[in-house]
Amino acid sequence: MRTMFDLAPLHRSSIGFDRIFDMLENAARAQAVDNWPPYDTVKLSEDRYRITMAVAGFRREDLDISVQPNLLVVTGERKTGEQDGDYLYRGIASRAFSRRFELADHVKVTGAHLADGLLTIELEREIPEAMRPRRIAIGGADNVLESTGQRQLEAQAA
Repeated sequence: MRTMFDLAPLHRSSIGFDRIFDMLENAARAQAVDNWPPYDTVKLSEDRYRITMAVAGFRREDLDISVQPNLLVVTGERKTGEQDGDYLYRGIASRAFSRRFELADHVKVTGAHLADGLLTIELEREIPEAMRPRRIAIGGADNVLESTGQRQLEAQAA
């Protein structure tokens, strides 16, 4: 299926951005929107996030959280148990679900807990030390002149 944007020119002139292009193409596709179970995403600080999902009626054993590279998948499937009578009306959803969240690079799941029908998943971005911004000291003109003068003196002595 084609998207409304043609990304071919970007593919020709960009190297290593395939994942971003795939995400843009997937987001642009018209898909049936499934809003169940409802969830909130919260940015707690510059590098911390929280996802809260309403999973009323699900127990810990019914839920599964798995992390793949750049992908968080939350699935739920209620085990059919014994019923206490015949339902006249069933308004509490008990259908299975699978919710996927695309994660940015270096985002890790740090914890999850279930309380009061809410599944809370804690996330944190852990940027490796080598990729963190660092400050570069700028030398003054005096340093350049001193080192140049020293080289000239060494050249004359040789």
